[in-house]
Amino acid sequence: MRDSSGKTSIWQAIADALRSDLSEGKYAPGDKLPTEAALAERFGVNRHTVRHGISVLVEEGLIRTRRGSGSFVAATPTDYPIGQRVRFHENLIAAGRRPDKRALQIEVRSATEGEAKALQIAPTDPVCAYHGLSLADGQPIAVFESLFPIQRLAGITGTLAKTSSVTEALRLCGISDYTRRSTRLTAVRATAMQALHLQVSEGVPLMKSSSVNVDETSTPVEYGRTWFAGDRVTLTLEG
Repeated sequence: MRDSSGKTSIWQAIADALRSDLSEGKYAPGDKLPTEAALAERFGVNRHTVRHGISVLVEEGLIRTRRGSGSFVAATPTDYPIGQRVRFHENLIAAGRRPDKRALQIEVRSATEGEAKALQIAPTDPVCAYHGLSLADGQPIAVFESLFPIQRLAGITGTLAKTSSVTEALRLCGISDYTRRSTRLTAVRATAMQALHLQVSEGVPLMKSSSVNVDETSTPVEYGRTWFAGDRVTLTLEG
């Protein structure tokens, strides 16, 4: 948020500074933040401006406030490795978080030109589109859409309806192992629907990951797009 001169608003700068403190691990989940008076002294502003900055992090789900008690850290960003063997549940467990997935919609539709190219199928071939929400310790961290070539993976729609795990769904379709062939990261802003699912404000920064997973014969079995809440996940690249 910038004022008419193009400068960052003071309250937004305060929110950015506190968000950075959380990212760097200066405060752990459950820790109490300094009082509004202490923060006002630190930033050289009045308490109302500090309160405005804190409200941004409350809206993002990073801070919780208790009347008469103060502000407390709700969560710190989750480390999420991006490499050849990306597994959602394993990644979060390794980071000390409790993983969960919620299916939002499973549909069968025709592939777009770009999706067909990524999956190496013919344009308009049918794909199973799995839309879902990824959570860590009960907090939403990403929304995703995974696309699977139906003609290559018989029964994938039914298996996804039975399990939230892509790894298990692929195993039931005969894919014993798969690896990440490519990942493309871009910064985008949250749409109204993404904001609703992630419990953030519309327009906040998200990190979009577009990836292709292949089986042991290097044949694409999944084309995925994931929109991570930028302040809740730290993406790390593995060699």
